[in-house]
Amino acid sequence: MIFTELRFLAFFLIVFGVYWSLRRHRTRKLFLLVMSWAFYGAWDYRFLSLILFSTVLDFAVGARLEKASMGRARKALLAVSLVGNLGVLGIFKYYNFFVSSASDFLGWLGLGVSDYTIQIILPVGISFYTFQTLSYTIDIYRRTLKPVTSFLDFALFVGFFPQLVAGPIVRASHFLPQLEKPKLFADVDVRACLSLFLIGFIKKGVISDNIAPVLDPVFADPAAFSTASTWIALFLYHAQIYCDFSGYSDMAIATAGLLGYHLPPNFNFPFFARNISEFWQRWHISLSTWFRDYLYTSLGGRRGTGLKAMWVGAATMMLVGLWHGAGWQYVGFGVLMSAAIILSRFWAMAVPSGSLLRRTVRFFGPVIVWYFLFINWICFRSVGWDPAMDMFRIFFFLQPGGAATVDPAWLGVFVVFMAAHTAAYLRLFERVGSGISDWVYAAGYGVASACALMLLATEYQPFIYFQF
Repeated sequence: MIFTELRFLAFFLIVFGVYWSLRRHRTRKLFLLVMSWAFYGAWDYRFLSLILFSTVLDFAVGARLEKASMGRARKALLAVSLVGNLGVLGIFKYYNFFVSSASDFLGWLGLGVSDYTIQIILPVGISFYTFQTLSYTIDIYRRTLKPVTSFLDFALFVGFFPQLVAGPIVRASHFLPQLEKPKLFADVDVRACLSLFLIGFIKKGVISDNIAPVLDPVFADPAAFSTASTWIALFLYHAQIYCDFSGYSDMAIATAGLLGYHLPPNFNFPFFARNISEFWQRWHISLSTWFRDYLYTSLGGRRGTGLKAMWVGAATMMLVGLWHGAGWQYVGFGVLMSAAIILSRFWAMAVPSGSLLRRTVRFFGPVIVWYFLFINWICFRSVGWDPAMDMFRIFFFLQPGGAATVDPAWLGVFVVFMAAHTAAYLRLFERVGSGISDWVYAAGYGVASACALMLLATEYQPFIYFQF
């Protein structure tokens, strides 16, 4: 059940109507929890056992951490949470990758072994809710958060359906206080929430899903396409992955808002970033800040010298790449991002901040970032290492031939996307929309919705980040 499907609309209308008709605050929360678990179980009911395991584990560990006074006992409890959560994540997401990689390596050495891979279905959203529950336990361990006493509240924090399967990764300190007081429908900015949902719907259903069939053959067999077609494909993927993921985040924030809950923003116009560090401050913000606060800081990145901070940052980016998937293409994605972090730190140390060279590079920063992202998207989107190598070769070296092509007219879609993206960055839509009446808004919303439905892709495409 994805946000652009008709059955989700039916599901949400039921949730919305029943939720606001209930009077008691606790009953509302219980209803939301049941519907959230039903939403998650609709993917595969067996996945519910995993989210229940993480919920019970971290609720219990959090309660025990509050009572434990000895440092050794607190570390042991934290280890239980880390091993339990990361163990489940490792088995379901990374087991086959590491086993098959080790088998291939030993085979390359001439040591014939069998790889004991097993058929494992990756539970949707496991990387997201695992990090969410871990942050709760770590915050209690650091004494920056008090454990919640209500299992209902904690279970709803973990399983809240708008952000359950693809984020944003919400912190307990942000969400749990929202569960303390009853919600009032009068406090809901319905107009803003509906607008944000429609924007996300257009991003995903109209832009991303229509681009997907164009790109699939390019990444499946890049050797069949010319350099020009490869560049067009990368421009389109630039738009697709942003619209796909930010579109989901927009719809998640909007649906949560209609129920009276606030979720943090996950994107802040990343394509206007002037360097890679700034890009990660604008892209998948909830993930990048999670790694910053719970890994980079813990490893001494903030307290260390310039050299130590640089290497800790590079190691963190490696793990960010691996978080995205169990495959060598994601390792390559992390390696390239790590290299960019190292180079940017060296640049900052070597080139004076006020120099002409520094100002020139800063001016052309977004272009440089785009070029680097194109290289990264090759790793990120490729179906395997060999196709990625083919695409790198075609990307860097002119290949005029190729039986297959990408219609250059698709660049028009990218131009329209960037025009709308720039207008949003300049807040032009907000300025125009703020002065119109509710009647005019309703009419415009209806027309925009009708146009979106007419342009909706004929086939539903799964959200890219569902696989993570």
